[in-house]
Amino acid sequence: MTLQQLTQVKHWLVLHGGRHPVESQAWDLVLTCWVLGWISVPGLMLLQAWVVLPLSLAAFLLPTWYARARRRLHRQGRLRCDWLTAL
Repeated sequence: MTLQQLTQVKHWLVLHGGRHPVESQAWDLVLTCWVLGWISVPGLMLLQAWVVLPLSLAAFLLPTWYARARRRLHRQGRLRCDWLTAL
């Protein structure tokens, strides 16, 4: 996901967060993991903790994976996802 797409989803959730509080909190958790993935890389490199580096990559890719999973579940009719219109 691009930074613009992340911003659009967050903006949609801010506008509609009262009607979707759990989704808003889930997206905040995804974004928190994404930020932690970015800021942990320099520290892990300084500590030479190469084993943990793939976790940073996974955290970096989490918003994309989350959006794809939500889109797939929405198309299957298993989960309604209103914020997909923001993408």
